[in-house]
Amino acid sequence: MVFAQLADAFSFCTSPDVRHVRTTADPPMAPEESLKMLKGGNRRFVDGRPLGARTKDAARRQLVDQGQAPHTAIIGCADSRAPLETIFDAMPGDLFVLRNAGNTCTHAEGSMVGSLEFATGKLGSRLILVLGHTNCGAIAGATKTYLEAKVPQKAGSALQGLLQDLGAVAEQAVQEAGPGASADEVTARAVKVNVYHTMSFLLRFSESIRSAVREGTVQIQGGIYNLETGSVDFLGALPTQTELLDSTMAIPPSMVEAGEARGKHGVRTGADSAVPKDVALKMLKAGNERFAAGAPTATQTSGPMRKALVQCGQAPHSAILGCADSRVPVDTVFDAMPGELFVLRNAGNTCTHAEGSMVGSLEFCTGKLGSRLILVLGHTKCGAIAGATQTFQAGGEKAPGSALEGLLQGLSVVAKEASEELGPGALQEELAAHATKVNVFSSMNFLLKYSEPIRELVRKGDLDIQGGIYHLETGRVEFLGRSPQQAELLAAEGTLPPSMALGTVRTTSDGPMAPQAALKLLKVGNERFVVGAPKAGKVHSSMRETLATGQAPHTALVGCADSRVPLETVFDALPGDLFVLRNAGNTCTHAEGSVLGSLEFCTGPLKTRLIFVLGHTSCGAIKGATSTFLSGQKTKVPQALDALLQGLGSVVSDAQKELGKKATEEQVAAHAVKLNVFHTMNFMLKYSEPIRQKVRSGELEIQGGVYDLQTGRVEFLGASPSQAKLVAAEGAVAPSLKSKMQGA
Repeated sequence: MVFAQLADAFSFCTSPDVRHVRTTADPPMAPEESLKMLKGGNRRFVDGRPLGARTKDAARRQLVDQGQAPHTAIIGCADSRAPLETIFDAMPGDLFVLRNAGNTCTHAEGSMVGSLEFATGKLGSRLILVLGHTNCGAIAGATKTYLEAKVPQKAGSALQGLLQDLGAVAEQAVQEAGPGASADEVTARAVKVNVYHTMSFLLRFSESIRSAVREGTVQIQGGIYNLETGSVDFLGALPTQTELLDSTMAIPPSMVEAGEARGKHGVRTGADSAVPKDVALKMLKAGNERFAAGAPTATQTSGPMRKALVQCGQAPHSAILGCADSRVPVDTVFDAMPGELFVLRNAGNTCTHAEGSMVGSLEFCTGKLGSRLILVLGHTKCGAIAGATQTFQAGGEKAPGSALEGLLQGLSVVAKEASEELGPGALQEELAAHATKVNVFSSMNFLLKYSEPIRELVRKGDLDIQGGIYHLETGRVEFLGRSPQQAELLAAEGTLPPSMALGTVRTTSDGPMAPQAALKLLKVGNERFVVGAPKAGKVHSSMRETLATGQAPHTALVGCADSRVPLETVFDALPGDLFVLRNAGNTCTHAEGSVLGSLEFCTGPLKTRLIFVLGHTSCGAIKGATSTFLSGQKTKVPQALDALLQGLGSVVSDAQKELGKKATEEQVAAHAVKLNVFHTMNFMLKYSEPIRQKVRSGELEIQGGVYDLQTGRVEFLGASPSQAKLVAAEGAVAPSLKSKMQGA
């Protein structure tokens, strides 16, 4: 031991490097070399061979005359048991030391960050070390406060405020330690978490430090000093450093100048100029960063502020379509003051069932108020999306029994898309999480599709539509960017929202509609009817006046007289759209002259290009015909109804032949409904030469379908399988007309 001390003394006397103090005359030291010096100094401290205290008056004068150039800046704890210069056996001038209880930036962010910017900028330090220590009283107190707090309480002192704000560190430590961990184990874990928390804060809230780290000229390292052994456990760089280098916050939250960010009156009003869309997005990101970090700057509004909002009007920099969930207070999430955000909220942040209100409101905000950014904001664990996912997975179609059921059915389309993207086997929780993202894009696409004013602003570059997901667990917003379909939707022709599109009634001034276009209208209208979102009921006086000038229906319908099958309603059609013929059994058998003549008039003078024959499930006429046929009974003096049922017997006979004799009466009747549709179509093709000629030339199409009373959906059957054969054959006169012609 004596010889070792003599050797150190000799080295001290003969080596100028040991006694040398760093001044501005020395070049900046590389971070790696600085870290090496810290480790060497801590090793000497642990071994009891310190050299740093041995200074001379000349060295002190050098520091005064030439100025300081510390190789490392350290944020450490104020705990008296952790004197930083001693721990690292440092010479005066080596270390730029910042200390407070808990080695944190939480309540001294401007002071700490500003001091470090001074050290790494003006003084040339190339290494920042955040140093925690074992048995830290501040961390132990914060952990105890967090674990014992049943209900959050307002801080009664600065110390209580410090401990409460360190609660986020304790919370993360609890999660990492796992269930069953003791308070001591959580506290020990929290010491490390807190070191990383402070390192993260520096990267998030200092552009100059972030830039230096990004360029590689500065490093931020972490460490934990063990009070019992004296050694420092060096933790290295922050695991999430790469991600945090993309932060956009230039300065700590508490140092944001309210006047610059909030407007001339401390709040944004009509007296302030419009905020560019990229700046507005940056403000949202910065505000959410402050909220997530627990350092909001939004203050209470004063009387003059409120007066300014009234007198000068509003000028929100962003419009936000968010969810009504009470856990997602939009203004709070973005640390916004009154006047900054124009907020629209409903369950599921959707336009599906409030399209006119939502789209109209956003048009007002982006037009009249001058907002240049729309953000559609979903959130994790959304109840509306979870319900829609369950509705989708349950399957089946039924009319909504309440507005809520209608909302969930409307959102189930989003769940379906999410399911298709994830593929089979996705768990309900995974499906709901992905559906949240799909739903955000769905609402964005809705705006781009159904609002021409919004489309035009986006097209000109005066407006941006962005999406995001607020994570309830972390308080952070995941910004999704623009819709992947934006360019495609802007290029397409826009329309009004479905519920607001009154449409125009068809009159003689409209040209004939192509058969496939008419068929598409029937299909789309039936889909609106099924999902409970019809639009055709909105008819005003000018539409009725227009119809008085003449009709031009796009489709002629032959349907059943059953009161449960209102044809215009089934296809959500406007007056003037459909030329409707109805009788029991949607047949031509006993009203051939009337039905055929009416159809020839519709497809001739009225120029309709589609005939659609519609049967329906549980048809009373077909059931009666089936019962009559299968019983084999014939009425001696038939009434008109008996004659109708017997006339439909040929259809029932064909149905039984196709199904076989083992088929039940119910099965035969159900199959006969479909065959009867084809039977009526074939009757037209066989007994009407004008109709047959138009089908032959391609001017007219005859299609069939079956309406399901339970689901409201129409099964579209297409053309008759016998059409080609019947069109090629020689036509005939309808039986009832033939007898009249012979009598004449």
